[in-house]
This record gives sequence, structure tokens and C-alpha cells, in this order.
Amino acid sequence: MLEVEDVLSRLRRYPDVEAVNLYAVDAADRLMLDVAADSLAAAGDGRVAVIDDGYGALTLGAIAAHDLHGVRVHQDLLTGELALANNARVLGLADRFTEHELGPQLLENVRVVLWRLPRALSGLAETAESIARYAAADVEVFAGGRDKYLTPAMNEVLAESFGSVRASRGRQKSRTLLASEPKTIGDPRFPMRNRLEEPELEVVAHGAAFSGPRLDIGTRFLLDYLRRMKPDARDAIDLGCGTGILAVALAKSRPGIHVTATDQSAAAVASARATAEVNEVSDRVLVLRDDAMSNSPDNSADLVLCNPPFHVGAAVHTGSAIKMFQQAGRVLRPGGELWTVYNTHLNYRGVMERMVGKTDIMGRNRKFTVTRSVRGLHDVSSPDESD
Repeated sequence: MLEVEDVLSRLRRYPDVEAVNLYAVDAADRLMLDVAADSLAAAGDGRVAVIDDGYGALTLGAIAAHDLHGVRVHQDLLTGELALANNARVLGLADRFTEHELGPQLLENVRVVLWRLPRALSGLAETAESIARYAAADVEVFAGGRDKYLTPAMNEVLAESFGSVRASRGRQKSRTLLASEPKTIGDPRFPMRNRLEEPELEVVAHGAAFSGPRLDIGTRFLLDYLRRMKPDARDAIDLGCGTGILAVALAKSRPGIHVTATDQSAAAVASARATAEVNEVSDRVLVLRDDAMSNSPDNSADLVLCNPPFHVGAAVHTGSAIKMFQQAGRVLRPGGELWTVYNTHLNYRGVMERMVGKTDIMGRNRKFTVTRSVRGLHDVSSPDESD
């Protein structure tokens, strides 16, 4: 059997962004495995669930330490799901776990849950409710993260679903919250709904979806330019769609356009799909869980809209945004347009010039810049040739 540290030392982040300051395992993963060790050993096969395990450290570490089978896993992010699968295959552990959506198949009769805490309290609340609703009455939840991302409000949210919530002793700037005694949960609070006045549409949002049912200020600014975006476009992509506001607004404003909304978050995809349905444009808005349009054919879109993230997981890093721009250059047809909104200090213009084509600043306010990049006839730069 593999030693735990051997497993952890061999983990990679691929296909997520890899860099010298980005890691596949951290001190919080190791602390959670240590704090939960006795409970994991006693749980038995098929009674352990792992939620939002970044790149497989919790799943594969627990399997290696306790020779577990039938571990149930849910990853909101597709890159994490793929990284776990890749790491498990390399280590010969691919048959020890199964992937599930957040719900009863993941959690019924589970006695131990290992969970990397999300930063969004709404995401924490939806997952905590699901655990309390479906898991065994004696379930023990080990929810951990780095100290700098943990807040007292997380304890309060967990206490809404569990009778006992306490913190472990800290180690290496990490901590684990221990929750047990699940409460009786009433009607689900998620997904949430909200009607916007401008643009006029209804938003449906699961807890982990970016910005929830609200309209974030970056997307609001980009929407001001909706009418100016390639008027003759027939095939558009909302890249990193979140709850689908851009995709739905575009479809409602242009009856002849077909929009593909993509996001790597399972919560975002479920939200965008529901948003398209409630606004009666699901016949023209296709929602896909994908990593930066990796499954979109070359030269297949006339228009791409993007409000890119400025972080990779919890780390501030531009790698995800640059990956999106590179893929936009591949997917756009010659003459196609990429419209982007981003925090002005990030200064992405030069990167988009290389990866897509001629890039102009179309608008700027105190916080954000909106740009239009036009795909030229030339070949765009590969990732290895660009920053």
C-alpha cells in the first residue's frame, strides 16, 4: 500500500494552472487528514464523502492512509475533478472512489465528510444543508482551510445546520472546523432567485455560483456595451458564464443568435441552465461544464464575452484569465470579437493583442476596463510564446 506522504508528494494540479507558487497540496489538507484519522479508520468502506478536494489530497490521502474503498467525491470545479482523476490514475487508485453531484447519492448514510471550505458563505450554507439533510445521524464533518480564509461567520453558518461546531487546534496557519449533530432541515433555500430590472431578467443561483443571484459590477459594466458587440454574430460564447446573466441578456436582445454558456463550476452550470429556462431562452442558450472552452472547435464562434477571474482557487493569479484569452483566440473565427471586462490594474490588453488580435479599450470607469479584441487572419500565439 502507498504511504500517505508518497501520495501527497506526487500530486499535480494539471489540467489546472501550474506554477512555482501554486501547489496541489497544502498544510490544511495534511491537518484535516490528521484530525480526521480516527474517524476515517472507523467509518468503513462506502461511508466517507469528500467535498471540494482541490486536486485529490484529501481523497487519495484518506484512501492511502486507511485502505478505503467506495469513497464518494463531489468537486464543484471541473479542473479539480480532472486533476483528481489524473492523479488517481497515476497512483493506481482510480477504482477507489466515485464522483457525484451534491445531493443524496453523494451523502446518504455517510459517517465522515472531509470538506475544503469555500470562501462564499452561500456555498458553505448550501453544502452544509445537504450534509445535514442526507448524511447519517452520527456524521462527523471535518471542514478545513487556511487561517487567512476562515472567518467567524463560517462557524455561524455551520451552526445553522449542525448542533455542535468547534474548531481544532491550528497548525501551520491552518485550521479545521468540526461539525456534528445534524439538525432537521426544512425546505431547501437554494437555488435562490432574484429579478433584475436592468437587464430585465430573472436570475437563479446555487450557493457556490459567483455573485449569487445578484448582478456583479463588472458584468453590469460589460452589459452597457451589449448592442455594440459584433452585430452580425450568429454563434456566441459566454466564457465563465457564472449564473448566465450575459448569455441570457444577449439571447433576449438578439432573437437570431445562439449562445453557448460555459463554466467549470458545477454550481454555475446548474444556475445558468435554470436562468436560461426561467427566462424562456433555453432553446438558444446551451450551457456546458467545460474548462475554458477546451471542447469548443477551432474557428467556431463569432463573439466571445468574458468577465475573467483574477485568482486561481484562493490564490491571486492571472493564469486562468490568460488561459481563457488563449482559447478565445483559437475558438473565434477570423473577424470574430472578444469582449472582456477586467480590473484595470491587471492591464490585460497586451496579452489579448498577442493571443487574439487588435485590442481597443472601449470603456473605463474607476475600477474596470472594457476591451474589444478582433481576431485577425494570422495565427494567434501559443501559450508557450506568451506571458
